[in-house]
Amino acid sequence: MSVPHLVIVMPAYNEAEGIRGFIDEIRENVAPLTDRLSFVVADDRSTDATVAALSGIDDVRVEPQTENRGHGPTALAAYRAGLALDPDLLVHVDGDGQFVGPDFARLVGAARTTSADVVHGVRHSRTDPWYRRVLTGAVGLMIASAAGRRVPDVNTPLRAYRPATLRALLDAAPAELLVPHVHFSLAEARGGFSVRYLAVTSIPRRGASTSGTMWGGGVKALVPPPRLRRFVAGALREAWMLSLRPNAPLRGIRKP
Repeated sequence: MSVPHLVIVMPAYNEAEGIRGFIDEIRENVAPLTDRLSFVVADDRSTDATVAALSGIDDVRVEPQTENRGHGPTALAAYRAGLALDPDLLVHVDGDGQFVGPDFARLVGAARTTSADVVHGVRHSRTDPWYRRVLTGAVGLMIASAAGRRVPDVNTPLRAYRPATLRALLDAAPAELLVPHVHFSLAEARGGFSVRYLAVTSIPRRGASTSGTMWGGGVKALVPPPRLRRFVAGALREAWMLSLRPNAPLRGIRKP
């Protein structure tokens, strides 16, 4: 059985070089699995031609943000805009195109053929700088300790959600979260949600420049950029205050 309405949402910042081709590749692979396909791109005030690159595409809706707020808030805005379209299944992916089309078909297929509330795409062969891989591993250990079990690729941006599950997470999430997927992964593990993990391929960001990367430096940088170091400090404070400390507000999220 096909998905009646599949919505794919993505936050984007300065992705003009690769985003249209990325969407075309996703569409080619998932269109046979759905009766209706919609894309929602939340543009975080790009300074390049990202919005223009997406103009005139019938199944793509661009949601310009009122100001540049960073990845977390823009991802949450994309989720909320996608839910407003009343999907039967919603897939989130970042606009930098670090995944391949066939894995989207596998992700949607896993959601169709199982009763999972959410399917996570677990990245392997990642091309990110060493410090980002180390950071992901360290956060994973922290979340495993808090959740009581290991959560693979805790911050993966490739996820397929059933609408009721996503609404339960979004209803509890402040709009300005820095790392919403870390909070979501922890809430899913604690709150009785059924999670399916699917190994997917990770590729370099599409596009020759580094202007779309949030942290600068590119994959060859030898040390974490200052902006990333500041972000990590803020994200750790946020994780403690909202999800990890006793009586943290997001600890109470449960499967509806």
